[in-house]
Amino acid sequence: MSYDLIIKGAQVATASDVFSADIGVKDGKIATLGQDLRDAVEIIDASGLYALPGGIDSHVHISQPSGPGVVMADDFESATLSAVFGGNTTLMPFCLPEGEESLRAAVDAYHAKAAGNCHVDVSFHLIVNRTDPQTLGQDLPALLEAGHSSFKVFMTYPGMRLTDREILEVMAVAKRHGAMVMAHAENDDAIDFLRDAAESSGQTEPYHHAATRPVPVEREATHRAISLAEIAGVPLTIVHVSNGEALDEIRRARARGLRVHAETCPQYLTLTAEDLLRVNFEGAKYVCSPPPRDAANQEACWDGLVRGDFELYSSDHCPFVFDSKEGKQAPGAKDSFRHIPNGIPGVETRLPILFSEGVMKGRLDITRFVAVTATNHAKLYGLYPQKGVIAVGADADIVLWDPARKEVLRQEILHHGSDYTPWEGFEVLGWPVTTILRGRIVVRDGALADTGRHGKHLERSLPGTPF
Repeated sequence: MSYDLIIKGAQVATASDVFSADIGVKDGKIATLGQDLRDAVEIIDASGLYALPGGIDSHVHISQPSGPGVVMADDFESATLSAVFGGNTTLMPFCLPEGEESLRAAVDAYHAKAAGNCHVDVSFHLIVNRTDPQTLGQDLPALLEAGHSSFKVFMTYPGMRLTDREILEVMAVAKRHGAMVMAHAENDDAIDFLRDAAESSGQTEPYHHAATRPVPVEREATHRAISLAEIAGVPLTIVHVSNGEALDEIRRARARGLRVHAETCPQYLTLTAEDLLRVNFEGAKYVCSPPPRDAANQEACWDGLVRGDFELYSSDHCPFVFDSKEGKQAPGAKDSFRHIPNGIPGVETRLPILFSEGVMKGRLDITRFVAVTATNHAKLYGLYPQKGVIAVGADADIVLWDPARKEVLRQEILHHGSDYTPWEGFEVLGWPVTTILRGRIVVRDGALADTGRHGKHLERSLPGTPF
């Protein structure tokens, strides 16, 4: 066979195995895994490199409505450019209706935003923020059947939060259609109570964002979300778990035979609440929800990754410009943490942080890295085996990693729309040097090789079976 591309001599890693092989690519697909492949339009010598499936970041926010006067820092072009440089080939953004916009109209709007602007493939999750008859009786069922097979419910935030009864109503739709429910688990009433108390006593600095969202707020909501899913009889994914106590709730649910999945993020492995104490309003750069915790909860999250309790590792990329009144310095933000836009950038740094802190420091083997950064995302959200694996017949989404390359994370080398990174000065060992999307080399040796925007939207099957 004549190939479009051959990758020679790489150490190929999947979620279950590591082996030396040449990879033959034809028509955007992996055609052959073998030895001494020849005859291709282009041959890449990957000696000394790992060949891994392209990363799938299944929790990102792009061009999302963020409140009056506040503008998210990334559109689809900048977010997907940042993603591809970080070793990702698929992103899964959330689609949020704006104002009174219907869910179907919101999906149409997101398709229009993404069309022709993506350097990687994308597939949308839905956000269900109301339970009117049109949403539950028409829009949500139609979208689920059309391939948008997962959606998120919020237990906090004005305009987003659903009551327990509303969550049950939405879960009932998920059960009828076999969809995956994702939950942002924080107790909104408890947060409001603690925020009001903090503000009344003059505690308004960025740090108090973390202090008013303590571990019990997340632990209680995690338990409640699991209980609601048990009542409704649906599987559930708890996103961005930040601490050991919430993870314990998930472990107990699994011990009872429930299908509950768990995701964590780099901020809960490497940052702490003390980062929000930085002077001159710099702490606002670290405001996200749930907030970073402490060293003990970092270790609890690492333990969850090592033991397999976390199947997913995502970025929760939610970027804002720091030095802007449309971003972190929005009107009122310096008067109270309550008004600081909530979220941090991280889609480009997600994989290098875990590769360095996990694989290169001996916490995770390379197969576990592949599972939690790519394969499990594809399986859970209906993209497998097209995505998330290096195997014959899969899309040729391949990233070459140099395990010997040292880098210091800093704003000047990143490609997102924000003006800062929370990991400024963070040293990593191991770096994605070449990213291939469906057989097309997009990033080569750390430089953009194809300025075209070849990413497409992926329709998905129903959520996959447990791992």
